[in-house]
Amino acid sequence: MGLSRKEIKEAMTQWGKAWDNHDLDGVMELFHDDVLFNNWTGGKAEGKEALRQAWTPWFANHGDFLFTPEDIFIDVTEQKVLYQWQLDWPSNERGYEGKPERRYGVDVLHFKDGKIIGKYTYSKTTIEIEDKIVKLSA
Repeated sequence: MGLSRKEIKEAMTQWGKAWDNHDLDGVMELFHDDVLFNNWTGGKAEGKEALRQAWTPWFANHGDFLFTPEDIFIDVTEQKVLYQWQLDWPSNERGYEGKPERRYGVDVLHFKDGKIIGKYTYSKTTIEIEDKIVKLSA
């Protein structure tokens, strides 16, 4: 059984709050046990526990991150969400380490049984640091 538009919006709101609070357990609650995650670097994690292991150091080392939602598109019939975001955090780009960075991207989220079974993250190839546009290093 799929989620209604209202249920998806509520789930995304709760998920956003968990991200805002740097609450890994809260973030993980919305993921299906069989989740597939592909990130903007080409890395991936298969399964909820693999994703938790991949994200644990990230949550521990990047506590100042903040995702700001920019837009959301919900396809109730297909149980998919396009979530456009802005990420502010300390940069790890060479020559800019620790400086405030702004990055823009989207998550394509696929739901199954009321949980996210697929999370595909895409980021622009440029970021903003010190009011400059910086191309991401390979």
